[in-house]
This record gives sequence, C-alpha cells and structure tokens, in this order.
Amino acid sequence: MRSSLFLLFCCLLPPAQAQNLQYHNTDLARSTGSPYSEAVQVDSTLYLSGQIGNIPGSATLVEGGVGPQTEQALKNIKAILERNDSDMPHVAKCTVFLADINDWPAVNTIYRSYFHAPYPARSAIAASGLPLGAAVEIECIGVRR
Repeated sequence: MRSSLFLLFCCLLPPAQAQNLQYHNTDLARSTGSPYSEAVQVDSTLYLSGQIGNIPGSATLVEGGVGPQTEQALKNIKAILERNDSDMPHVAKCTVFLADINDWPAVNTIYRSYFHAPYPARSAIAASGLPLGAAVEIECIGVRR
C-alpha cells in the first residue's frame, strides 16, 4: 500500500526537471557532426562535455603533444563557459583523462595558469582511446554567474 501511494504521488508531480533542462550548442560544435551538446544546463549548473585539444569546429588536434593539447582544451572550456554566462572561477569540478598518466605534471603546469586557489575539485584517470588520439580530455561542471 505504501509503495502504491508513493507511486501515485510521484506521478502527480509536474515534470519540473524537464522544464529546467537546456542544451547549449554553437555552429562550431554542430559542424563536427558529433552527437553531443557542448554544455547542458540544469537550473544554474553547467555540465560541459569533455574537451580535447582540437581546433574549435574541426577534428584536428593542435600539434605538439600533451602541453599544447591541454592548453587548447582549457581554451575550449573557457570559451564554452563564457558563451554560457560563466567563467573559470565558477568551475566546481573537473575530470582529467590522460592517455599517459606520466603526463600529469605537464598538465598541472598548464592547469594552474587557468585555475587559481581555491581550486575546483578534480579527479584524474589514465584512459586509453581518447577521441582523435588525444593526449588529454578535460570535462567540467560549473555554475552560471
């Protein structure tokens, strides 16, 4: 009986979550033909898709390996945040995927030029098979200003 009442109550609630869900894309993001949104907003929270070191709107990685790719990935993140009324100080969490975990010190050096104390929460993992053979991919969760 309790579970039936719970189910009935849940079904009577308005679908508020669907009303607060917004998908953000640009022509650059759509031009790659990949099936994802560059950011999804729920209320004031922004969930950014993982960014690699590609030239915006193309499937071409910047040359030079993990350093330049990390720099470009963070530039891509910064641009997405700014297009969605946010910025780097409003990032709450980052996840860093590395093709080679030994690149962690190089990524940290560049990361520190984009984020300052107090830093966002962060996780890092080694992952094989990143898109386009990238050395690094970074995804973030932030809030709108």
